[in-house]
Amino acid sequence: MTGNTTHRFANTAVLAVQTADASQVISSDDFDERLRETYQRVGLRGGLLERLAGIRERRWWSEGTTFVDGAAMAGAKAISESGVDPARIGVMINTSVSRKHLEPSTAVAVHHELGLPRSCQNFDVTNACLGFINGMELAAAMLDSGMVDYALIVNGEDSRIVQERTIDQLNRPETVSRDVLAQFATLTLGSGAAAMVLGRADRHPEGHRLVGAVSRAGTEHHELCIGDNDMMRTDLKGLLDAGLALSEDLWADAAGEFDWAAGMDRYIIHQVSKVHTQAISDRFSIDPALVPTTFPTRGNLGPASVPFTLAAQQDTLADGDRVLLMGIGSGLNASCLEIAW
Repeated sequence: MTGNTTHRFANTAVLAVQTADASQVISSDDFDERLRETYQRVGLRGGLLERLAGIRERRWWSEGTTFVDGAAMAGAKAISESGVDPARIGVMINTSVSRKHLEPSTAVAVHHELGLPRSCQNFDVTNACLGFINGMELAAAMLDSGMVDYALIVNGEDSRIVQERTIDQLNRPETVSRDVLAQFATLTLGSGAAAMVLGRADRHPEGHRLVGAVSRAGTEHHELCIGDNDMMRTDLKGLLDAGLALSEDLWADAAGEFDWAAGMDRYIIHQVSKVHTQAISDRFSIDPALVPTTFPTRGNLGPASVPFTLAAQQDTLADGDRVLLMGIGSGLNASCLEIAW
């Protein structure tokens, strides 16, 4: 079926996807050392982040650089690579989970840093780790309808504040082992940014066409992962099990419209951990060799992780390759989006 949460795109192509890397490398050993006394007191072994999640390190922005700066840097690189005149960009969608204020939107700050024209509509779209894929879908709808000529999707994430506050909280004398495990996912996060320029495929035959997408909601699970700038608490097993079940339903529903089960040339899976990546690959019989990973050195970049990983792969993709973007976001929501490279 088509329509609603299963649909095909008519005339949208990716013209450029770029990243901005945070400069400060923070190893999991650094976190282990800062939590050493807490681990000893509650009976946990160090090395959990690398042993269980497969995350050796992540990045933080340097002092004085914000996630807004990162989103703007990635956006500027994507615009430059695309060759698009910024004056012709009709919409800029910011998809960052990170935010400093409730209002105004983060989008206005990125729009200002990029010097985009007054004619460029801008707004935030937030949906946990699915925000960037949702932004692509919205931009494609605007492009397919002829509402805009070009769209820019940006994302910048900053894990530093919540991770520093989490470590401080876990080092309190009243902390017990279940507190460490409940906040474990916070320590897997990373900082970074990504951006993508989309345009009309009939005007850009060199672009990479968006083929179609499927999304499904399992909002009965909306309390499994709840976070703010001070803390994020996660039911790790519950989130994994519910996410896999929702993704399995999506995969089965998609089979009537798309032949994804026949095999893609690359699967860009949201970068959570090695446990999550292996579970998705096993559940859908995906060859791990076709699943590139960035989580070992960047951690979970939230909505930026899918475009960040895609950008790292683009030099290895050939014309005609089929690429599937796959994500699960807290709430729960799941999406898959195919690109014909």
